[in-house]
Amino acid sequence: MLNAINEEIVYVNGQPRKLIIFLHGYIDNADYLEGKLQKFISMFDDTAIHLPQAPISCEILDDKRQWYSMHRFDPNDERKTVPSMEACVEIYNKMTLGLEEAFSYLNDYIDACLSAYQLEDKDLYLCGFSQGAMLAIYTALMREKQIGGCISFSGIMAGHKFLLRHAQSKPDMLLIHGDADNLVRFAAQDFTKKNLQHLGVNVETYVVKGGQHRITQEGLDAAADFILRHALSQRKIA
Repeated sequence: MLNAINEEIVYVNGQPRKLIIFLHGYIDNADYLEGKLQKFISMFDDTAIHLPQAPISCEILDDKRQWYSMHRFDPNDERKTVPSMEACVEIYNKMTLGLEEAFSYLNDYIDACLSAYQLEDKDLYLCGFSQGAMLAIYTALMREKQIGGCISFSGIMAGHKFLLRHAQSKPDMLLIHGDADNLVRFAAQDFTKKNLQHLGVNVETYVVKGGQHRITQEGLDAAADFILRHALSQRKIA
């Protein structure tokens, strides 16, 4: 299969009752993400944690990876510099095709992981940073069955016009964003929250004061709390 995910870093703590899949960002890779997540990984018992590597070499640095091309839709990186949020959103809307292409191979990977541990969608927590967060949000909304939850680090609801028409699920989400983010502007958090709520998604937000475009331990602690709370709630329902 074209662009199938065949590289990953996997941690299995105990007998998995939940699955966390964490997607790295653009110009990034699973190895770098792993270095950021050691404390986070240690916070979960009876959990499988997968860090899949995007199968596409990055268009900027060929030793890094991308889930889809950004320059295909924004060749001059104008999303970072346009003055208005409206103009920024329109650029991210152009990325719907890239997101859909990435979703097609990520979705197969998720199915294979759930099957391997004999888990269900409700046991899955999908996380992502930056471009990985955009793909995580897209995938969480487009899967036929509702997952346990989705966490976005420094992301945005890219392709929101398509998602508002075609989303199939509405899992709970946590949006984590630094208020000094210089790459995906902080206003993306409120934009994403409002559009997700329009779909009927329960949304929590967490602001990293002074946070720039990176994963922080503060944000990871908030993400772990979100997952543990939701997993406990799922067990009570079961």
